[in-house]
Amino acid sequence: MFRLWCILIGYACGLVSTAYIVGKVHGIDIREHGSGNAGTTNTLRVLGRRAGAIVLAGDVCKCLLAVFVCFLIFHNMEGYDSYKYLIRIYASAGTILGHNYPFYLKFRGGKGMACFVGMAIAFLYFPIYPGQIILFFAIFFLTHYVSLGSIFFGLGFFAQVVIFGTFGFFGLSPACLIELYSLVGALALLMIFQHRKNIVNLINRTEKKTFLGKKRERPEIYDEVEEGNDNESDDDNEDADDTEEADDSAESKEKVSEGLTEEKTLKLSEEELEEIKEKTSSKEEELK
Repeated sequence: MFRLWCILIGYACGLVSTAYIVGKVHGIDIREHGSGNAGTTNTLRVLGRRAGAIVLAGDVCKCLLAVFVCFLIFHNMEGYDSYKYLIRIYASAGTILGHNYPFYLKFRGGKGMACFVGMAIAFLYFPIYPGQIILFFAIFFLTHYVSLGSIFFGLGFFAQVVIFGTFGFFGLSPACLIELYSLVGALALLMIFQHRKNIVNLINRTEKKTFLGKKRERPEIYDEVEEGNDNESDDDNEDADDTEEADDSAESKEKVSEGLTEEKTLKLSEEELEEIKEKTSSKEEELK
């Protein structure tokens, strides 16, 4: 029963989409910009380093919060020591699911990397930490692909759990170990699945690189805003041209109408002169 409760608690914590909230604070929906992912990397590229750091910290902390809440609820449970690692992983799994598939955002969330980091921290087995840190940053600084580092981070965590568990460092029964391996393996596969588009881009050599040491010129959102302003100015120029053309045509129409009225007045004056001549000629004849 604790498994279901851990997943539900984790899912509730995972629903707090930090990237979406930060995007709304900046007046945008982060899912409509950049890669369309509500996660740390896309926020970093679209809104800058500060926003990316906030999203990273928020997504890691919500996984830690879920694990802590589950600890408070189940730490007095009979046999807790036999299930503590499972409780941590189930709570983390729920958080990752809530982060990746938030129902109120039409199941369009992030990819779960930051939550996966939170899960590795919340696992509370410190010998795993150095290997995970070295693995991720070695791949990242060699390739500058966050997606590739994320995939290997998930696979590396799974491999270390299996290695340490096989050698008996967790002190779990064989049944609990199999359950632990299955759950962590499923989450690692989910990590790969969430990065499927990135894998295609890596194969096609079209994946974007990220350089932490190199100072970015400015976040992408400003480029998008400027493009929008340029389009608006072009539209304004086109409208101004259309207005000038309309004014010119109106002036030409006025000139034509003035010419026509002048011609009409001239014709009328000639007719009046002829009538006057006829009248005068008729009067002269009468006088004669």
